Amino acid sequence: MTTKRPAPSSFGPTEQFPERPPRGDVQNSLYLNFPGYQPALAQHFGSSDTTLVISEMPIGRNLRQRRGLLYPDLFIAFNVDREEAIARGGFAIDDQPKPPDFVLEIASLNTAENDYTRKRTGYADYGVLEYWRFDHTGGKYYPTGLAGDRLVEGTYQPIEVVQMAEGAYKGRSDVLNLDLCWEHGQLRWYDPESQSYILTHADERERRMAAEAQRDAAEARVRQLEDELRQRS
Repeated sequence: MTTKRPAPSSFGPTEQFPERPPRGDVQNSLYLNFPGYQPALAQHFGSSDTTLVISEMPIGRNLRQRRGLLYPDLFIAFNVDREEAIARGGFAIDDQPKPPDFVLEIASLNTAENDYTRKRTGYADYGVLEYWRFDHTGGKYYPTGLAGDRLVEGTYQPIEVVQMAEGAYKGRSDVLNLDLCWEHGQLRWYDPESQSYILTHADERERRMAAEAQRDAAEARVRQLEDELRQRS
C-alpha cells in the first residue's frame, strides 16, 4: 500500500460534522472494542498519517450534509487525510482523495434490517469498496452470520463465505488482505501472509503469561543446575 500524503482540505478549522445520535446497543463494544480490534488493526496496517481505522465516525459527501450520514461500526480507509477526518469529526468523501475502502457493521436487534438494506445501498452509493456484516447469533439478526459485498461497477456483489469447520466460517477481504472469520459467535481476523490471527487483548495477555511462565521455568532450571554443580564441588 502506498502512503502518499493527500493535499490539505480547504475547509476552516471550526467546521465539523454533527454529533452522532445516542446509540442504543452494545454490540460494537462486545465484538470490536472489548477485544481491542481497532488498535490492533491500526497497528497491523501502520502508516498512521494516511490510514484511518475508526469506529462510529460519520461518513458523508461533505461537511454541509445533514441527512443521509452513515455511522459504521468500523471503517478503514487507506491513503487518506486521517488528521482532517479526526479534526472534522467525520469523513467527508468530497474532501478526501477517495472513499473508505472497508466498512463493517455488527448486528443488533435495533439496527439489523437497516444494515443490510438502507446502509448497504448507501455505502455502495458512497463508493465503499467492501461492505461486511457480522451477526454473532449466526443469522438471527442478519440473513447469515457473516456476509461481505465487493463493489463491482457501482454495484455490490456478494463475497464468497466458506465453512472451515463446525461453527466456523470465513470470507476473504481483498482490500485488507485479511480473512474475516465467524468462529462460534466471535469475530476474528486472520492474516494469510503470517498465517496468524490479529491478536485480541485476551490473546496478548495469554501470550504474555505463557512467555513469563516459560521464562520462570527456564530460570528455575538454571537455579537447579547451579545447585547441583555446587553439591558436586
